[in-house]
Parts: sequence; structure tokens; C-alpha cells
Amino acid sequence: MAENCLYYGDNLEVMRKYIKDETIDLIYLDPPFNSQRAYNVIFNDQEGKKSSAQISAFEDTWFWSQETQAAFDEIMTGSYSSELKDMMNAFRDFLGQTNLMAYITMMAIRLVEMHRTLKDSGILYLHCDPTASHYLKILLDHIFGVQNFRNEIIWKRAQPKGHAYTRFPSSHDIIFAYAKTKEAPFSVQYKPHDPGYIKKFYKYVEEETGRRYTLDNLANPNKDRPNLTYEFPPKSGIVRVWRWTKDRMMEAWKEGRVIQPRKGAVVRYKRYLDEMEGTIISDVWVDIEHLHGSHSETLGYPTQKPVALLERIINASSSEGDTVFDPFCGCGTAIDASEKLGRKWIGIDITHLAIALIKKRIADEYPDTKYDVIGEPRSTYAAEELFKQSAFQFEAWAVSLLGGQPYKSTGGGDTGMDGFLYFRDYEEGYHKIILEVKGGKYQPKDVRALARVLERENAPMGVLIALQPPTRGMKKEAAALGKWDMPGSKKSYPVIQFMTIEDYFDNRLPDLPDTSETLKRAKRQARNREKNHPRLL
Repeated sequence: MAENCLYYGDNLEVMRKYIKDETIDLIYLDPPFNSQRAYNVIFNDQEGKKSSAQISAFEDTWFWSQETQAAFDEIMTGSYSSELKDMMNAFRDFLGQTNLMAYITMMAIRLVEMHRTLKDSGILYLHCDPTASHYLKILLDHIFGVQNFRNEIIWKRAQPKGHAYTRFPSSHDIIFAYAKTKEAPFSVQYKPHDPGYIKKFYKYVEEETGRRYTLDNLANPNKDRPNLTYEFPPKSGIVRVWRWTKDRMMEAWKEGRVIQPRKGAVVRYKRYLDEMEGTIISDVWVDIEHLHGSHSETLGYPTQKPVALLERIINASSSEGDTVFDPFCGCGTAIDASEKLGRKWIGIDITHLAIALIKKRIADEYPDTKYDVIGEPRSTYAAEELFKQSAFQFEAWAVSLLGGQPYKSTGGGDTGMDGFLYFRDYEEGYHKIILEVKGGKYQPKDVRALARVLERENAPMGVLIALQPPTRGMKKEAAALGKWDMPGSKKSYPVIQFMTIEDYFDNRLPDLPDTSETLKRAKRQARNREKNHPRLL
């Protein structure tokens, strides 16, 4: 198995089955918030306009269900601490069987598992919004221990939106940091000094070197230090309680680091700007820009976070070669940052859309990266089992086989397409290829239905992806539709083609134009070690 691994599935099941005790150095999780809204992944078309094609990737509301009840019962009857059971009972008495209680329950049982997987030197960063952050902090206090609370980080995720006349507009997320034990390491992080600060406090420039510097106070705030009370400079008559011993002061004086700005003035220490690492980063982060539609990082995933945010967390609380784990990995920003910074990584997500986006992101940014994907079908039989479990997930997975964008109508109902591809002809015109997925039986009328969708969507081609091979009648219907001539070339393509899952595993793919621009291409990235050694690129 490769050092890096991507899992499809419920993170609770994956953690229990695959992730061993005390093997993880850093966990970052950005779980679906309990904010009472459903996200849709909405992609731009190739002209930058919002496309009507979209897919409900996940709902960020947790509902009280049989699964939630089972999780709650497991906590109450399993080998969990009596304190956790009491706390969960108290929550339930207070909140009832509400969506918020469902959220707390499903997070509680997963946070216990995450705590198990962390090394004693490990740390967890939980990203959330103020909707349920206070409940999550109580959970974390119990599971990790109040004494292991490290930070409540405030990240300004966006400019205030709209006009809130009854309250201040919301514009921040919260990131809780909890260490497993006091052994968790931490590296102080710095950011460049603000130009205004430099201008104000480093206003002197050394003529001979051009180095900018400031003059620091050398007086000791403790006036009762006889051993540090002496005259300096010698024979100046200036007696003070100094911070340094007389020998150290004389050495710095000879080096020109302690100077007397003018005759009769108290000596000062010359501190150069280029010796300072920058301004120490506090727990309020306003310097990392949120992602928006025009940002170069944006891949179209609604909860995507900037790589810089994850780089700061990973740099602060892990070292090169450590393992970073993201149990709700979405479009893979934590994976991206981990790969860039030389960490091993594990990611889990419950949607095939997310897995497809991450695989493409890795291929675009770090094409030589080796990793395993666990949980995706690797045979026709496994694909059939996925279809039995969830037709929706099967459709999303099948569409991803060709690198397509999954589609689900906001109006509901069957629109006759489950996904699509984009391509550009030789005259710079953009076109769509409609993807329709069939897990069960299908007939010639389905080919005719797809042809009507092509006409409706003004799409020149379609692909019918299925578990079962097409019948002779279906092939006849498709052949009757003829071929489409690519503008600007002599190339022609069948209007409708078929691909079975078996075809895919045998590498028999449809004859299609270049559709690599369907999902937004992430830019090729250099790892830190490659930046230091350009020949590795």
C-alpha cells in the first residue's frame, strides 16, 4: 500500500476498519455545518457563465434518523466513558431529537475515533462556524480534556454580506485546536511585517549597508538589580539598571550593536529588520483571503478552503514526513497542502464527486504522486454492488469514469442526463457531451430519449454508460442517428455511443474529443523540496 491513501465511504466505518491506534500526527476536519441549507456544486461553463448543470453533493444538515439513533444508542451502551454518556443525555434532554442533536451525536462518535487514531504528540483542528461551535467545544473539552485545549482561531472567511439590521453581519469561521497530550509540538508562525509598521518602527537606514533598523530600549524594568546597575558608556556618568551584564554590553558596544544616538543620550540596541522573522501570527487570521469565483484556486466546490489556510495549520503542528488525516476531505485542500509540504496524507469522503475531484486535482498538481484509492469499485461486480447500495452514488461514480460533471436538476425529476462533458472544436466553439447512466435494464426507447435530450440541450453527442451491454435494437437506434462532424476538422464522432462498466475496466473507452477542460484544471504545483531542488520538477 502507498504511503498516501484516499478512501470512499463513511468516515466512521473507514476509521474503524483501516486506521490504527496512534498513527496520525495531525487531523484537520471541516465537517458539514449544521446551518440548515443544502449545498449544490455549481460549475461554470467554459465561457465563465453559471451552468444549469449541478449536483447536490451533500446536505450540510444532519437529520435525526435511524442511523442517528443507532449512533446515540451505541454511545449510551458501548464502552464509552460515563462522563460522555451523561453529557450526551444532558444534550438530548435539552435539545430533544432535533437536527442539532443529530449533528452533535454524529460528531461525538467520530471525534472519539479520531482521538484514538492520534499519536500522543498529535493534534486536531476542527473547522466550524458559530452555528454549533459552542456544543462542539464542550464535546472536545470532554474527549480531549480541557487541559489540552490549544486555541480558538478566528478566520475571517469573507467580507460581510448583505445588510443585517438586527445584528452585526457574520464573516468568520472558527477553528478549534486540541492536542492529545502536552507532547504535541508547535512551531511559531510569522507573517511579513506590515509596511506601515516598518515605516513607523524601522525608520533608520544604515548608510554603508542600506539595512533598515530600529533602536531598542536596554533599560531593565526591574529597578532592584544591583548586579546589573552600572555606568555605561564608561565614564559617561549615565548610570542605569540594564538588561544585560556589563561584559555583554561592552561586547555589543565594540560590535556597533549598542550605540549612543547622540552625546549624552542613553545607549540603545540596534536591531535590524532583516534579522526579524516577521510578525507573530495570533489566533485571529485576517490575512488569508477566502476563495471566490475569480480566484485561481477555485475548483467549483462550495466549501473549498484556501491552501494557505491549511499550510499554516500543517506548518505549525507537524513536521515533514508526518501523517495528516482529513476525514471530510471534500475537494482535497488538506491533501493538496500536505503533498506540497512533504507530509503523508489520508483522506476520506462519502461522495464519489469529491473523490473524482481530488483524483483530478492530484493528477493536475502533482502528477507523479503515488496513492491508493480504497472503496471505489474495481470490478463490474463491485460496481453492481454499489448500484444496489445507492443508485445516486453509482451514477456519480460512473460519470467520473469519463471525467464528467455529475448533474442533478434543482427542479427534481429525471431530466434524461446524469452528467456531461465539455469540449472545444477547432473553431474555438464549446460543446457538451451528455452522459446518461443506467444501472438496471434499458431498451431502445432509452436511446431515443437520449437523442431528444441532445436536441433539447443543443449537444452534438451523448454517451450511455451502463452495467449491461446494449441490445442489437439499441445499437441500431444509435447507428441511425449517424455521426457529427467536428467543425474545423475532418474528424467525425458517433452521435450516441455506449460504454459498459466492463468496457471501462478493459480500457475500451468511447471515441470522444479532448474533454480535459470539463472539470477545472488545477495548476501544477511544486513541493517544498522541489522548490529547493528545481531539477526535481
